[in-house]
Amino acid sequence: MGARKRITAEKRKEEKKQMAMASLNNCPTSTQKMRLVADLIRGVEVNRALDVLRFSTKQPARKLEKLLMSAIANWQKKNEDARIEKSNLFVKEIYVNQGRTLKRLRPAPQGRGYRIRKRSNHVTIVLDSLNKIQQEKEVVSQTN
Repeated sequence: MGARKRITAEKRKEEKKQMAMASLNNCPTSTQKMRLVADLIRGVEVNRALDVLRFSTKQPARKLEKLLMSAIANWQKKNEDARIEKSNLFVKEIYVNQGRTLKRLRPAPQGRGYRIRKRSNHVTIVLDSLNKIQQEKEVVSQTN
């Protein structure tokens, strides 16, 4: 591995250590239904996102609320000296990928069987602080 490639890999690894994220694998809900709820909280401040999920009537909202709480706990673990209220946390990324599909047979007329696909998905949430982004912008403006 070349020096430049190693340096960028180490930099990427350090950034990943600072990133607060949580993932939910093999959630037994279709990807389309989960994406409807995920789109509601993408880019939203954390407290507002929790309120949206708590009062949503959609079934996947409960699982996403629990996942968001896990991501907040992971952020607190990495930033023990900071407070959530002052850090202005927001949902930086949330993406839903298709998981495995369980295939089942349903009895049909005349001895046939219809295939039922029980879909699942993987959800990943990444949190970030608005304060950190503002500090980075100030550093860039000072260097220019």
